[in-house]
Amino acid sequence: QVQLQESGPGLVNPSQTLSLTCTVSGDSITTNYRYWAWIRQPPGKGLEWIGYIAYTGGTHYSPSLKSRTSISRDTSKNQFTLQLSSVTPEDTAVYYCTRGYKPATDPNSYGTWGQGTQVTVSS
Repeated sequence: QVQLQESGPGLVNPSQTLSLTCTVSGDSITTNYRYWAWIRQPPGKGLEWIGYIAYTGGTHYSPSLKSRTSISRDTSKNQFTLQLSSVTPEDTAVYYCTRGYKPATDPNSYGTWGQGTQVTVSS
């Protein structure tokens, strides 16, 4: 059974870089037709797709976040990582790592989710 687990700091200072890692067990991030995405939910708002890294290593980001986002992977550890630079309090949210089977931008297309991790941007 696949499991995804987010890890990283729960508090980030404004203007700094948010960095989260997702550790995957029960599946390989290089298995064909797997898309590994980051999705967030700010307080009181809906889900927002941030971007994904595909089984090929290719990436695709939300246009609204593209200039600040980087998703990378470590295949030896079966992990993928989100970096979001120049954060502001508006980046405060619960961040989820997820798995899907197609290159989707709709959060509802991702069927397997980590438990989520709260990240607060504040000084």
